[in-house]
Amino acid sequence: MADNPADVDPRLLEILVCPLTKATLRYDRAAQELVSVEAGLAYPIRDGIPIMLVDEARALDDAEKAKYQAKPAP
Repeated sequence: MADNPADVDPRLLEILVCPLTKATLRYDRAAQELVSVEAGLAYPIRDGIPIMLVDEARALDDAEKAKYQAKPAP
């Protein structure tokens, strides 16, 4: 993986939603993930491409859920 994570096109971020809940997603640039707080899932971004498959998503732990719920969406 590159030292500097690839940014995802902001226009793409505006239209992507969680495939499970249809809720908006939060972009975590440092982790290279799109986070669905409602579903408790983090979808990976590989080589700048969001992988929007529930089977590929990582479950958020309780601390991560609390962090995302406390922080306002950008």
